[in-house]
Amino acid sequence: MAVESTTPYALIKEIEARSRSRALGLPQQVEVRRTWSGIGFRVGELLLVSSLGEVGEILVYPAQTRLPHAKRWVKGVTNMRGSLLPIIDLHDFIEGVPTEMDRRTRVLMVQHENISVGLMVDEAMGLRHFFDEERVGGLSTLPDAYREFVVGGYKQGNTQWGVFKMEKLLGHKRFMDVAARL
Repeated sequence: MAVESTTPYALIKEIEARSRSRALGLPQQVEVRRTWSGIGFRVGELLLVSSLGEVGEILVYPAQTRLPHAKRWVKGVTNMRGSLLPIIDLHDFIEGVPTEMDRRTRVLMVQHENISVGLMVDEAMGLRHFFDEERVGGLSTLPDAYREFVVGGYKQGNTQWGVFKMEKLLGHKRFMDVAARL
């Protein structure tokens, strides 16, 4: 395309006009919302979520060896890549109600400081994302037995998720007392 004008200003205006006619539109402006992500799981009917840093792995319920003279909520120990991992029934520990085993039962591998443990839950629900504006201070449906382990939560529609702090569980005196009284 030949340029008819010979002045530098006219040449620049012509280049600008051609560029604008062929240019793509600007990218769409998208609102950025802050999120928090964690691993969701179900204990009984209660939906809980723990920080990504607190749950190392989600396991299909592993074969294990029963421990004599241990409390009922201690299901046994399993060999996890050469290390012994105790398996604890979280529902039984907190509420005294054993978890009913089915195909959705999973074990959350948790490690805090020098303690590693597998927590048996009714179902692992994978990665969950929550917007900051969905955060709530407390949950109306939270049973009292969970109050010392749950710090706030998130509400998505009619669904409430409690934020379960694994370090509070692993640091609990009763959690460390696994021997049954004879």
